[in-house]
Amino acid sequence: MAKLYFKYGAMGSSKTAQALITKYNYEENDLNVWLIKPSADTRDGVNMLRSRIGLEAQVEVIGPNTDIYQRYQQTELGKCDVIIADECQFFTQEQIDQLRYIVNDYNIPVMCFGLRTDFQIHLFPGSLRLMEVADTIQEIKTICDCGAKATVNARIDENGHIITEGDQVFLGGNDSYIAMCHKCYIQGIREGKKIKLHGAES
Repeated sequence: MAKLYFKYGAMGSSKTAQALITKYNYEENDLNVWLIKPSADTRDGVNMLRSRIGLEAQVEVIGPNTDIYQRYQQTELGKCDVIIADECQFFTQEQIDQLRYIVNDYNIPVMCFGLRTDFQIHLFPGSLRLMEVADTIQEIKTICDCGAKATVNARIDENGHIITEGDQVFLGGNDSYIAMCHKCYIQGIREGKKIKLHGAES
């Protein structure tokens, strides 16, 4: 039986790289992959999915009003063996349900990669729904600069300080976010520490 998978991790945990490697592994076995991402993710261009380590692939962009179940029936039915979705936290809860129904009705595995929580440590709507309906939930681990497991996606302003207010969706990548453990995150807020982003000049 096919399953709905949710593989989540903090920023910098190589989620997109793992999604693209998974796509490659399926295709190496002559299986067809429908690679999708939500339209909220525009960092790599409209129809491109690119990891920090340089892997990339063409991707179909799904708007917030797109019925993924219907789209699958119209364009992918009988053509794909697996669906891989990146940045799945930006899908609506209804779209996560649509992916769930594809698994149920067509026995097609769906592998979702994304963040669990936002910079305020609140679940994204898409991630919340995946936590509720996925068959398999797996954490992709990464570490804080202190060496502990990172669980928080801290948003950093232009002065290097942690931001605690603002819109939930603000795409930036390494220039605006850093993965931290909860202890370092709270200490950074309380003490007003200046956080050095990875790749930033000293």
